[in-house]
Amino acid sequence: MSGPDPAVVIGGGVVGLSAAYQLAEAGVRTVLLERDELGSGASRATADVVRTYFPGSPVSSAMAVRSLAAYRSFAERAGAPVPLRRVGYLVLFGEEEQVAACEADLPAQRAAGVEVELIGADEARRRNPLLGDVPLVAAAWAPDAYVSDTAAIVGGLAEAARRAGAELRTGCPVKAVDIGAGRVDTGDGPLTAHAVVCAAGAWSAPLARSAGVELPLGEPVEQELLACGPPPSGAPMPDIPMTLHAPSGLLVRRRGDGLLVGMGYPGADRDGWRARVRERLAEVYPAVAGAEVRTAFTGVRDASPDRTEFIGRLPGAIPFLYAAGFSGHGLCTAPAAGELVRDLYFGRATGIDAARLAASPERV
Repeated sequence: MSGPDPAVVIGGGVVGLSAAYQLAEAGVRTVLLERDELGSGASRATADVVRTYFPGSPVSSAMAVRSLAAYRSFAERAGAPVPLRRVGYLVLFGEEEQVAACEADLPAQRAAGVEVELIGADEARRRNPLLGDVPLVAAAWAPDAYVSDTAAIVGGLAEAARRAGAELRTGCPVKAVDIGAGRVDTGDGPLTAHAVVCAAGAWSAPLARSAGVELPLGEPVEQELLACGPPPSGAPMPDIPMTLHAPSGLLVRRRGDGLLVGMGYPGADRDGWRARVRERLAEVYPAVAGAEVRTAFTGVRDASPDRTEFIGRLPGAIPFLYAAGFSGHGLCTAPAAGELVRDLYFGRATGIDAARLAASPERV
């Protein structure tokens, strides 16, 4: 183990747990601090989907491709199987400009290892027969999208981190970081660290700022996912892919005999947002018009300005590393994020263009 003082990881969601696991497995004495319970932040409000295609962000796609491979091999490396049921990811375009942007993005996506193609409107409707008569000119189809189990992933990462030697402390909020002194101030008193990793999700910005890193995350944002009941007609729910209606941001996947639904963030007018979601659902998927729609999950998320994660290292005698701003996509990229934090800690090649993930004025 490394030195008398540990590397301290702040945050017990999938990203923090992944970083703690990777560091501990590499022989680094590691302590993880979580303000609540493991997986109680953004990891609590997830669609349970692991996918590789992130339109307009090939670097996130590269992270997701690497992460999917890690999930598939996690059982062999850590003894914790990850459930993966393939459903595919369909992105619907209602305007020619959206199609042109997709076409321009395809070469970089494929270079990142993503299997994705542009398909016609008829093919899109065959893949999602629940679609109503909404304007549709084309769609992107990416088969590598899987329904998983976030709770199982959190539990598996936690167990793997513990077996590797990491200490996981819950109910231990971090108040500030003094990176010059190598001190982390917690509700249980100060903790001395030889390195600090900030993976605190929505609470990352002020902690990073106290260490001298400006992460433009804004205030924590509450995410809400809704459960939509089965079609009122009694017809069975077709086995549709995870589908994003790009013009509105409406995202659905099948869940039981109904749908799991998301559409941006509720904001202050939660009732108004829910009404807008119901209206959009009825427009895009008329078969579920009038179905019961209720809250499924809520959680607090961190959102970056460009919807791409911030991962980097602040040089100094006491290294400060950060992994935040995942914008609700942490489940898809957590394994690669943990590996990247580990590699940045050791100062070795990452295999991914880490400079594009670092916090910089160009990212604001």
